Amino acid sequence: MRDQDVIEVAFAPTPHGLECRARGEFMARHRHCRPYASIVLRGGFEEAGDRGRRFVAAGDALLHGPFEAHLDRFTSKAGAAIFGFELPEGFEPQAAFVSVRDPDFVVRVAARNAEDALPALLAMASTQRDRAADWPDLLSEALTRDPNLSLRRWADRHGLAPGTVSRGFRQVYGVSPNAFRAQARAKLAWRLAINGQSTLSAIAAEAGFADQSHMTRGVRAITALTPGAWRGKVK
Repeated sequence: MRDQDVIEVAFAPTPHGLECRARGEFMARHRHCRPYASIVLRGGFEEAGDRGRRFVAAGDALLHGPFEAHLDRFTSKAGAAIFGFELPEGFEPQAAFVSVRDPDFVVRVAARNAEDALPALLAMASTQRDRAADWPDLLSEALTRDPNLSLRRWADRHGLAPGTVSRGFRQVYGVSPNAFRAQARAKLAWRLAINGQSTLSAIAAEAGFADQSHMTRGVRAITALTPGAWRGKVK
């Protein structure tokens, strides 16, 4: 894995309040520090990120954990009206894409008291079962499940040339499969550093990094802090 594979885009502000997007707008791959929710009130769009790709419409909600990255394509004729609000620090959603029975009620709760918004959303949410399932989506799922996956072997199993895999994946997800895999490794290492008791060198080996310094660069690229700094914060 090359050093450039772990370079990440700059962090974007956490969405807050109502945001309207016009048809044809595109938000390149970006990363947010804090967890947050976005509820689609009108129109729809496509999101492709660390948790896969979905086409969401009015009544759907997206739940993002800390340091997740994604891109957004606004292809609906009506554009999209989206309400965003922060989730509790450290919140890791079980499902990234859900449908909400009464999105307007959740928005009213969020506007009145953000702390009550997450329980209100979860009480009305059901997990979306339909997901994009083209080969780039299958690869993103495989890389998230196993950050040490061999891209060449995966391409061979699916009858695809390595160059086709690299170009096609980047077109859909806005990042090369090598970089997506490196960032998945870094996310795994970050979780192990803040939740586990293993030494940082052991975590680097478990996550598939060449050494501890390589892991440090990767984690810092997606979280702005080193694994050692994170471990110090949670003690």
